[in-house]
Amino acid sequence: WGLEAGFVAPGLTVISEQDVLGERMVGKPRKKRKADNFLREVDTLTPGDLVVHVEHGVGRYLGLETITALGAPHACVALEYAENAKLYLPVENIELLSRYGHEEGLLDRLGGGAWQAKKAKLKERIREIADRLMRVAAERALRHAPILEAPHSIWEAFAARFPYTETDDQLSAIADVVADLEKGSPMDRLIVGDVGFGKTEVAMRAAFVAALSGQQVAVICPTTLLARQHYRSFAERFRGFNISVKPLSRFVSTREANLTRAGLADGSVDIVVGTHALLAKGISFKRLGLMVIDEEQHFGVSHKERLKEMRSEVHVLTLTATPIPRTLQLSLTGVRDLSIIATPPVDRLSIRTYVSEFD
Repeated sequence: WGLEAGFVAPGLTVISEQDVLGERMVGKPRKKRKADNFLREVDTLTPGDLVVHVEHGVGRYLGLETITALGAPHACVALEYAENAKLYLPVENIELLSRYGHEEGLLDRLGGGAWQAKKAKLKERIREIADRLMRVAAERALRHAPILEAPHSIWEAFAARFPYTETDDQLSAIADVVADLEKGSPMDRLIVGDVGFGKTEVAMRAAFVAALSGQQVAVICPTTLLARQHYRSFAERFRGFNISVKPLSRFVSTREANLTRAGLADGSVDIVVGTHALLAKGISFKRLGLMVIDEEQHFGVSHKERLKEMRSEVHVLTLTATPIPRTLQLSLTGVRDLSIIATPPVDRLSIRTYVSEFD
């Protein structure tokens, strides 16, 4: 063990290295490169696989070879590049390799500038994307949205009608959403939770606050069945309050659909629950304040573009059990706010999946 300082004992004086040379300057250890895509073991490769070397680009894995260097054998990964060039990488440096995304591809030239040019171009592209994301986030932070607050007594009465005990994660998500609605800037929050963990109740609390604040709420679902299910839940939950809840999907008659559209335009409908029909150009809201999007990953490209147009200055709450990578990345990087409901309700049974023969 190292001696940090000297000491004096009867008949003995010990002088340490630091006493003579002074305090040692200790630099921070360099962190090893980490990424899930980096290969951890050579066993995961088969000859012929395409791999990417951090410094040299795309090559083909040929296998393991023992190379003698300075009189000592070294196990190396043999890689083939363009023009039959070979690179031998010591197995202890295998973290420099990652799998190529396709089975076929052009091999890079060892020592050529093409790979470095690709890396430089990609870095510039990443900077452009990051710049655009920061601009979007900054513009959204500067925009104004209506401040939504519900009277305390009515809010407590509505919360008390929830027939279950809220989990800690649910209460935390509800508190996050309510705080967002009171900020005065557009909310863009993602609620992630498994099926049956209580995401819909979070949306209902947000819709209640918005409706009591005089704003309209649009609950948009990817399928007609889910829209009907949500409509029934919302209608039952808001029963007894002076809040108008209407459905809008292909299950609704033409007459009822026309009345709902008219109610959205004149403000008599407070909450509408429907499918992508709510995204049609012919739908107009008098005072849309909150948009709840359930399972956004199931919407098509045109529907997502329409959502982008609608969400510029309204509060947006997205519910999902399986967020797409882009949505999750935006949340993890702080461009979108994130609340996770990871705690199951009391007495909820775990999901069991069975594989059986077709009967």
